[in-house]
Amino acid sequence: MSDKEIANITSEVPPPRRVAVFVAGTDTGVGKSLVAATLLAAARSGGRSTAAMKPVASGCEEINGELRNEDALLLQRYCTLDLTYEQINPVALRAAVAPHLAAQMEGRQISLQRLVGFARAIFTERADFTVVEGAGGWRVPLNGREYLSGMPQALQLPVVLVVGIRLGCINHAVLSAEAIESDGLRLIGWVANHLSADMPLAAENIQTLKQLLPAPCLGELPWQPGAAPESFVSCLVMDHLWANS
Repeated sequence: MSDKEIANITSEVPPPRRVAVFVAGTDTGVGKSLVAATLLAAARSGGRSTAAMKPVASGCEEINGELRNEDALLLQRYCTLDLTYEQINPVALRAAVAPHLAAQMEGRQISLQRLVGFARAIFTERADFTVVEGAGGWRVPLNGREYLSGMPQALQLPVVLVVGIRLGCINHAVLSAEAIESDGLRLIGWVANHLSADMPLAAENIQTLKQLLPAPCLGELPWQPGAAPESFVSCLVMDHLWANS
């Protein structure tokens, strides 16, 4: 086959469809950032360009005179696009409390409209796969009248729900799924993230979630403290995400 024929065949192969998802959690500390980074690593290993955003993060530490959040820095490491920290985490707050309270402590006001604007700017980078990671659970206040859940609503992003496998996870997951759907958004999948090595009846809890949640399980991340996101890529089934996002 000639070089010209190969070039013609190559030019007929469509580029990957651009996909963006919002990664939500059933609560704080359930592993949203680990799952988000693993999704980015999986996309990157498949040859897709990646971008990410954690629009608001509390509990930031000062590094070289700048506030930085460890979850946002993790996402930055798995972006193939050269994004600045401020693009990934435009609202960085010191106190490790709810974002609206952390903002009040600093005399700041978080605006949903501004966060949506920051996200739209990320989308103009035109990555094949973009992850927007939430903060805490689904109904996290930004101020006295707006929730962070208004962001995926405004952007009409499909949602991946991270379920931390611990006591109470079934209730938290089902209520979160109901809230996501009541907001008019699609829950396209969920990920079970083990938060300990000895959760009683963990497998039975996950099986119950598979029966109750209105979206497929994209994978199950084992309890491996300190493991890099790359080590969890094989735990996820990405085909459903690519097809349904």
